Amino acid sequence: MSSQASGQTLAETIAARIRDQVVSGRLTPGSHLSEIALSEEMQVSRNTLREVFRMLTKEGLLRHEANRGVFVTTPSMSTIMDIYRIRRMVECPALAQAHPSHPSARKMRAAVEAARHCRIEADWLGVGSADIAFHAAIVDLADSPRLSAFFFEVSLELRLVFGLLRDPEFLHAPFIDQNLKILTEFEEGKPAEAAATMEAYLNQAERFIMSAYGRLPTKG
Repeated sequence: MSSQASGQTLAETIAARIRDQVVSGRLTPGSHLSEIALSEEMQVSRNTLREVFRMLTKEGLLRHEANRGVFVTTPSMSTIMDIYRIRRMVECPALAQAHPSHPSARKMRAAVEAARHCRIEADWLGVGSADIAFHAAIVDLADSPRLSAFFFEVSLELRLVFGLLRDPEFLHAPFIDQNLKILTEFEEGKPAEAAATMEAYLNQAERFIMSAYGRLPTKG
């Protein structure tokens, strides 16, 4: 209701809800989206839903297969490599050039604490969401709404990459304390060191994910 009041069309509102399901990990790569089931769940017409599918297909979040329907996109190895190339280009300079008193530092801290709490609860999808929030806060250090909006699109694809790997604990556990290390260096007034740690982190994460991806029995 409130999002439509702010100027969004119904289709844009429903598209945002589907994106949220991707970000939360409820929709994973290769998931089939039933037009009938979704129209009932979202309480919208099938015509509106088709418009939503067109929007999200154009964004690359969904794909349409003739005679089969609409599916959540499955990232390729080249997509994974490109995502991490973009992340190095965006996140490392954002850290290196920011001041530790920037308001986004509080969002970074909140995301780290959320991830650690989720780890105690063994909520590994929650850890993944907190991880994405941490890195989005780093991008916000650049004070560029366009860059933050662009990174939001990248983070959707990143969540799809996470969703490819069936063991979220195996994926996320090694990086919780590394996020804390990056945050601590930044809070201590060492942005250059934090940026260097971030670059090493992203290189390690890319190798880790590519290795796990290569061991998957099927790749869509």
